[in-house]
Amino acid sequence: MIILVLATLCSGYTSVTAQVTAPIITISPRPDDLRARPDLGLVVRIRYGTLTGVTAFAGSRPVPGIFNGDRTVWRSTWTLTPGIDHVVNVSATGAGGAVRQASRFHTLPPSGPAGDVAIAPLPGETVGVGMPIVVTFNTPVTDRAAIERALEVKAPRPAEGAWHWLGPTEVVFRPRRFWRARQQIVLTAHLGGARLSPGVYGTADRTVSFTIGRKMTSTVDTLTHQMIVRRDGAIVQRMPISAGRATSWEYTTTSGMHLVMDKGNPVRMVSPGRRRGEPGYYDKLISHAVRISNSGEYVHAFNNIWAQGRQNVSHGCVNAAPAQAAWFYANSLRGDPVLITGTKRVLEPDNGWGFWQLSWQEWLAGSALHAPTLVNSFIAPPLRPVSDM
Repeated sequence: MIILVLATLCSGYTSVTAQVTAPIITISPRPDDLRARPDLGLVVRIRYGTLTGVTAFAGSRPVPGIFNGDRTVWRSTWTLTPGIDHVVNVSATGAGGAVRQASRFHTLPPSGPAGDVAIAPLPGETVGVGMPIVVTFNTPVTDRAAIERALEVKAPRPAEGAWHWLGPTEVVFRPRRFWRARQQIVLTAHLGGARLSPGVYGTADRTVSFTIGRKMTSTVDTLTHQMIVRRDGAIVQRMPISAGRATSWEYTTTSGMHLVMDKGNPVRMVSPGRRRGEPGYYDKLISHAVRISNSGEYVHAFNNIWAQGRQNVSHGCVNAAPAQAAWFYANSLRGDPVLITGTKRVLEPDNGWGFWQLSWQEWLAGSALHAPTLVNSFIAPPLRPVSDM
């Protein structure tokens, strides 16, 4: 709307009128849209004015959002909940005066399978300083960059981290360096309405809070047959050990930065690729076993004191005296780093949680965004470029 304003000069002549354009508000998705794409979010724009307020609700839940610097654009921080009514109320002001506008639309329901996820660590779990965040989807993800933007990690202490895709259904977050000890980490997966693949949207957001415990790290030297455990920098255990005998590739302990993955007491261990009666076959219950890879490697108890501290005779595991192995079992947390050195077999990055085997640049290369995230001050990137229209 254009408003004409007449101005009379002192001489008695009337000037040409000035033109004042009223604010024009545009809301996307458009009003009354019954099949709005939830992955595109909600965007409010104004021409010839300034946005003074935007409130939006998905059902009864508020839709968070942010203004740009000159308050001409407001956009939802995250994607929208699929299959639900949304209501938007906008107030603005301009040279033509104050205006208000309201809108209602309905988001598209998922047409494919539900976009559910599994997340590690578990809610409320206390973990070690090397612990990754592993998000596993039940359907392949095609827009990986959008999903990375939807995964928000917060911590009270500054940390640089990044996501890394292991395949179409699994993405992993790790900090550039180990987490700082004794703090709470919160992952919020803003997946409600996130487009995983054509027709497949996340159905709801997920939040998982977990705690980084004390810093406990272990080093295993297979050449000196010693394992040293440090807690917050101080040595708390010196453990004579025996590692893999290295008579074959499978019986060689892998060198590299391992993480504690889980533990069991006892764990049944069966020789891979061998049947009963064949040379090298074994089937044993092993006590106080702490798993550190997916290739069958554990730190566990074994009563071969004669070898521990002297020679490597195991099938690839690291074994220690029963009392010390029981101590390590009781004091280990998932995500505790275990560095093994001295063998010719290197731990593969995808062997269990061998993620710390990758350099930071290699880790970033596995991100769809190819950029790190500052954990304690996360700001959601735009869902898509915003024009000044």
